This record gives sequence, C-alpha cells and structure tokens, in this order.
Amino acid sequence: MGIVIKQSIKNTIITYIGFGIGAINTLFMYGQFLGDTFYGLVGFILSAANIMMPLMAFGVHNTLVKFYNEYETEEKKAQFLTFVLVLPLLIVLPVSLIGYFGYHQIAELLSEKNPIVYDYVWQIPVIGLCMGYFEIFYAWVKVHLQSVYGSFVKEVLLRILISIFLFAVYFDFISPQQFVFALMGIYFLSLLTMFFYAMKVKLPHLKLVFPDNYKAILTYCFFIILSGSVANMLLDVDKFMLNFYINIDNIAFYSVAIFIATVISVPSRAMHQITYPITAKLMSENKHDELNELYKKSSITLQVIGGLILIGILVNINELYSVLPKGYSEGIAVVFLIGISKYFDLILGNNNSIIFNSIYYRAVLFLGLFLVFLTVSLNMIFIPLYGLNGAAIATLISITLYSLAKLLFVVLKMKLFPFTKNTIVALLLAILSFGVFYYWDFSFHPFINIVLKSILVTIFYLGLTYYFKVSSDINFVMNSVFKRILKK
Repeated sequence: MGIVIKQSIKNTIITYIGFGIGAINTLFMYGQFLGDTFYGLVGFILSAANIMMPLMAFGVHNTLVKFYNEYETEEKKAQFLTFVLVLPLLIVLPVSLIGYFGYHQIAELLSEKNPIVYDYVWQIPVIGLCMGYFEIFYAWVKVHLQSVYGSFVKEVLLRILISIFLFAVYFDFISPQQFVFALMGIYFLSLLTMFFYAMKVKLPHLKLVFPDNYKAILTYCFFIILSGSVANMLLDVDKFMLNFYINIDNIAFYSVAIFIATVISVPSRAMHQITYPITAKLMSENKHDELNELYKKSSITLQVIGGLILIGILVNINELYSVLPKGYSEGIAVVFLIGISKYFDLILGNNNSIIFNSIYYRAVLFLGLFLVFLTVSLNMIFIPLYGLNGAAIATLISITLYSLAKLLFVVLKMKLFPFTKNTIVALLLAILSFGVFYYWDFSFHPFINIVLKSILVTIFYLGLTYYFKVSSDINFVMNSVFKRILKK
C-alpha cells in the first residue's frame, strides 16, 4: 500500500501544478495571444474530441486495469493486451471511412453557424484518437504501479507544450491558424511520449489470439464506452452545442468561465484517489457502519473546502474579470451557475466511489444516458433563448438531477446517508461569508484586492468552521498546524 499512497500524493501535487499552468493558459494566454475567435475554435475542437475519446478508445483504458491482473501467465496477458489494443480499430476504421466519404456533409453541419470550423473538423477524430490511445498506454503503466509519469505528461507536459506554442503565436513565429494545427501535433507528441514510456516500463509480447473471456471483455468495454461518454458529454456537450447557435467567440468566454468554476472540483479529484480504495475495501468487507461514517466525513470535509474555494471565487469574480480582456465578463453568470452545481456535487462526498463499487453501477449508467439526452434537449431550448447563460442553466439542471439521482440510489438502495446537521451549518456559514465579503472592495489593484479579500475570507470562514466544529477532519488538521506554529 505504501507505493500507492506515495504515488497518490505525487499525482495530487502534479494535478495542482498542471492546474496552475492551465489557469495561466486559460485565463490570460489563450485569449490574449490567439484572439477570441481562434480560442473559441480551440475550445470547440477539444470539447468535441473529448466527447469522442471514450468511443475512440473503445473503453480499453478501464478494461485493461480491470482484467489485466486476472491473468496468471505472461502468455495470457500477452493475448489480452493484443486483443484490447486491436479493439479500438473496430471504431477507428468505420469512423475514418465515414469521415473521408462524408466529410463535406459533416463539416457543413458543424460549420453552419461558424464557417471557420469547416477546415478543422477532421482534427476532431484525430485528437480524439490520440487522447484515447494515450489513456490506453497510461492504463498499461497503471497496472504496473507506475502512474506518476503518465500523470505528469497528461497534467503538466501537455499544458507546457501548449504554453510554448502560445508564446510562439505571441512572438509571431506561427499564426493562430498554425497553432490550431500544432495542437493536433501536441496531442500526438503526448501520445508518443506515453507509448515509449509504457514500453520502457514493460515491453509486451503481442500475440493475436482471442482470450478465453473475450465476451466478458467486450461487455465491459461496452459499459465503459457508455459511462465515459456520459461523463464527457455532461462535461463538454454545452461547449460543443454553443457552436450551433451563437458566434464561436462566445465559446472562448464560456471556456474561461467553466475553467474558473471547475477549480471547485480540484479537492474532490485529490480526495478521490484516497477514498476510492478505502471505499472498495469497506464494501468488500461489508462494513456498513464504517462506510457510512466515511461517507459523512468525506461529504462535510469536501463541503467545507469546496465552500471556501467557491466563496473565494465568487467574492473576487468582478476583480478577476476586470483584468481579463473585454467581453469575457459575459461569463460571470456562468461561473455562478456552474459553481453552484459543482458545490452540490462536492457535498455528495465519495458517492461516486460507492456507486462504482456497487451492483447498481449499470442502472445509474443508463440513468446517465437519459440525462445526456436531457442535457442536449435543455441546451437546444436554453442556448437560443439565453446564449452562454442558457448553456450554464442547462448544465446546472442536468448535473443537479444526475447528482440527486445518484444520491437517491445510495440512500434508498444501500441505506447510506451523507448529511448531518453540520451540512446545514456549513451551508449557512458559506452564505454568510459570501454576504459579508461580496460587496466589500478595496481601492487597490485588482490582484492586491483579490489577495487581501481571499486572506480575510479564509480567516473568517475557517475561523467560524473551526469554532462550530463543522468538520472533525478540518479541525484536526488546523489543530496540528497550530501545534507546529506554537512549537516554533
């Protein structure tokens, strides 16, 4: 278990570093260096590619992790690996043929509102394929307990390469048009890097023979394709659909707003690496009471941390947008709407870990498919009416309903409940902190204003949280910090 914990810590640090680089790219470099139109185009291409990724990978990245260690001999493992590496071709080849012969029709459909999209549509499946096979080779190193390098490539190296090419645009070494083409090369380079590292970790001996359990593998791949598609659709379908209804510049505004709101989810990603294996262990041992306690603790801890981040974003939102290019302020309402949806999702704690390790996984999966249909329908209704805000409203409704559905499954079917009286207390403290600081501005430079308000909000919010003993885990950490300070 030691190696797992060490790699989880390293992966968490890498995730935060990558997020920081991504913040610089998203908030400042993309808009300033590329311009709104090409930033919007990049946002559309990457969103569409991300939606295609689970399909292009054929669910193999998760299937590899699940089944690999079930095989006892190297020969069986070789058969399995060869089989899963070939599987994506079942999708890639038909998609390639459809794309080649039907390019004009597909491109015209996608570029009806924004003609600039037409010449770049072919990049979507190429980048999607690069993303898919990257995840496959990343899974290969995961099963050999060597995940840190893959995490570095995905979270840090990819963003650094993007930064380099953005600077190339800024210094006129390349044009914005060339950057869009270079983006495809960046994702291919990331794939190539991951491939060579995977071969270094363990060089497989390929053997084209169907494994004995190929039916079980195909079934699992099918469900992973569906689950991955559901998750990615819920994340990116709004940006994809904006292209059909409004000017592509608005996707740039929306992408920035979404990125800001998504900061709230970072603690959840970090905690998931810790709670997922613990949840799986408790469920396998049928320790219901301990699982319920973990559910409650993860819920209130994430609510407190997520609440602090959400308040920090919302009370500083006007100052933050004042340093961004003109026009991006159209996304302020989006930050509020998406931020609220992310906050509600955080309150559910390790809900996803519980469901993924339960027998109800498939039922929730198909529920997710229904909600994807609902999301698309809501976007078709609200985007024409309210533009960017319409997409955010559709996302808020969809994610909230999806979260409620998962909560009900866990509560009704498994008799687990995440909320306590402290859930209400934490919510009230968040509302109070927002009300106190939202209208309180200093007459300084926006960055200084943001820093000062963030410090004051943190002291005020965490001070009240500590006083009312909202989270035992948060209080434990704060007491440990106080003891270290006093010792010094």
